[in-house]
Amino acid sequence: MKRLLRILLPLLLALVAGIPAHAQFKEEAFSQSYNDDPADSKDSVDVLFSFKDFFGGISHKHDIKIGVMFAGSTVFLGSSQIYNRDYWKLPLVYGGILGTAGMGVYQNMQGNHDAAKWWFVGAGAAYWATLMDGVISYRPNDYPHHGKATLYAVLVPGLGQIYNHETWKLPLYWGIMAGGAHFYFLNRTNYLRFQRIYREMTDDDASNDGPISAERALYYRNLYRRYRDYSLLTIFAGYLLQVIDANVFSYMHDFSVSDDLAIKVSPTVMPTGATYALGQSPAFGMHFGLTF
Repeated sequence: MKRLLRILLPLLLALVAGIPAHAQFKEEAFSQSYNDDPADSKDSVDVLFSFKDFFGGISHKHDIKIGVMFAGSTVFLGSSQIYNRDYWKLPLVYGGILGTAGMGVYQNMQGNHDAAKWWFVGAGAAYWATLMDGVISYRPNDYPHHGKATLYAVLVPGLGQIYNHETWKLPLYWGIMAGGAHFYFLNRTNYLRFQRIYREMTDDDASNDGPISAERALYYRNLYRRYRDYSLLTIFAGYLLQVIDANVFSYMHDFSVSDDLAIKVSPTVMPTGATYALGQSPAFGMHFGLTF
């Protein structure tokens, strides 16, 4: 698990620092513009995040990109509601997050660890709802908005595809993540089982009369631990793919594909340079024209 964390942590940090910071991988991915949002005039690859830009937007001095707003709101609670001028939501934001987190700390200090766990879960849900509300309420609300599509996919796997009207992709991505989750818990159960057997077989105080030797238990313990880690990587890969899919296909939403395709072939005369002045004959060839 430690090796897996060393692999996943840099990828997760890159995802959090990259996607929320600019909400798209590169706005100039295509030469044609599909969004007239003036806040998207800068290339998000050149400028990932600027505190000056963020606080200028929060103070309503200028517009900011949805990714900048989202990245800032992950740290500065309620900033997306301030930017969207939804000031009436601030008591709900601070009361929901800080109130439930405070109750969790209190219950934990009282020794009620089970109750504290659910209070912390509630604080996490309130925090997630705050981020989601900021994305939903972001203006302008032009469609398609690649920033919204990307952040929807970040917050709820598959929601970016729903936003792009590509619900047929949901079974694919949800199937990958659900399958990964199923095999994760299955392999984790077997890993813990053989770990227990291995400890029992190597414990001098325990009776070592089981049908599985310590060497074989160690082999299967390591095998299922590796399969468990692979399952976790599958979940993360499915999650990352659906985020990328939502981003890319939000750009391609307005691509026009017409059934009126035609090709025209005709002879043509190709004069070059001083052909006529030198008394030479022009070149003849074929002209191909494609209409779409």
